[in-house]
Amino acid sequence: MRLPTLRGDLARHMQIHGTSELTEQLVMSKVYGNGMSDFSRLPPDEVVFGTSGEMSLARANLQLAARSDVPVLLQGESGTGKDILARLLHARSSRGHQPWVKVMCPAIPHSLIESELFGHERGAFTGANCTKRGRVELAHGSTLFLDEVGGLDLAVQAKLLQLLQDGSFTRVGGQETLRVQIRIVSSANVNLRRKTDEGSFRLDLLYRLNAITINLPPLRNRIHDLPVLIDYFLHRYSDSLQRAVRPLSSQTLTQMRRFSWPGNIRQLENLIRSYVVIGDEDVLRADMFPEAEPDEFTQIDLAQPVCLKQITKSMTAKLEQEIIRRVLEAQGGSRRKTARWLNISYRSLLYKLGEAHSLDGIKTE
Repeated sequence: MRLPTLRGDLARHMQIHGTSELTEQLVMSKVYGNGMSDFSRLPPDEVVFGTSGEMSLARANLQLAARSDVPVLLQGESGTGKDILARLLHARSSRGHQPWVKVMCPAIPHSLIESELFGHERGAFTGANCTKRGRVELAHGSTLFLDEVGGLDLAVQAKLLQLLQDGSFTRVGGQETLRVQIRIVSSANVNLRRKTDEGSFRLDLLYRLNAITINLPPLRNRIHDLPVLIDYFLHRYSDSLQRAVRPLSSQTLTQMRRFSWPGNIRQLENLIRSYVVIGDEDVLRADMFPEAEPDEFTQIDLAQPVCLKQITKSMTAKLEQEIIRRVLEAQGGSRRKTARWLNISYRSLLYKLGEAHSLDGIKTE
C-alpha cells in the first residue's frame, strides 16, 4: 500500500478528495502525529526512570522493546508516565524518524471510534461526504499509540485483532482490504485480565497486545525519586513561565514524602506548576492536605427531636461529593477515568456531578 506523499500526490489528493478533506488530513497529522517535534522536550532518563527497582526493570524492558517491532503494553495507574514511555519507545526505535500517531481511546465516542481508527469511504454514513483516512493509515510505517486501550468496544477490538494479525483492515463502508506496516503500543490503567474475565475485553486481543509488558509503579512506591522529579518540574516551569526558581523548604519536602499521591506524577507536576505561578508553599501544602471542615455531627442539636433519615441522607451526599472531588482532581479532571475509578457508569457520574455544586470550580473534560 502506498500512502499519498506531501509533494508528489498533493495535487491529485486535492482533485480526488477536495480541499476540505486535505485540510482535515493535515490537521489530523498535526494534532495526532507531530513527528520528532513531540520528543524534543522529553525528560532525561534519570528523571523518567529514577532509581527504583521497578523502574529499572521498566527501563530494561523498554530498551529491549525498542530493538523490535512487537506490540508493547504499558500498564500502570493514571499519571504514572505511560505516555512518556510510549514516546521514548517510539523515539528510540527504528521508526523514530516517522510521525507519532496517538489515539486517546476513551475520548472518542463509541459511535465514531471505528471511523477515526480505520477511516471511512464516501457515503459510508450520513455526513460522510468524502473518503477519510483513519489514524491507522496515518501511522503507516510508524508507531500507533492506543492510550487506554481498555476503553475500546468489542466490535472495534475485533478489527484491531485482525490488524495485529496480518496488518490488514477495511475502511468503514469499504470493500477493499488495505494493508499497513505499523508498530502498536498500547496503555492501560485498568487490569485488562480482569476485563477479559468480565467479558468486556477479548483475551485473544490481550495476547496480541502484550508481547512485551512494561509495568509502571505508582509514585508512592518510588518516593525516593521525588526530589529529582520536583527539581525537574521546578526548572521546567520556571523556564517556560519565566519565573525565578524557588526551591521548596525541607518542611514541605518532608510532607510531600508522606503524601500518598493518588494522582501520581501528573498530580505532582500540576502542584509544582501551580507553585511556580503562585510562589506560596502554604497553598501547595493546602492542596495536598486540605484543612478538615468542622465536624457536622458535633453541630447537630440533639436536644430536640431530629429526622435521622434526613440527616443520614444529607451526610451521605456530602461524603459522596467529597470522594468524587478527590478522585476527579487525582484523575486530572477526566470524568471517564473518574467513573472507572469509582466503579460507576459514566452516566451516573454525570448525574452526580450535576448535583455536586461544590465541584463547579474543578475543570473537567
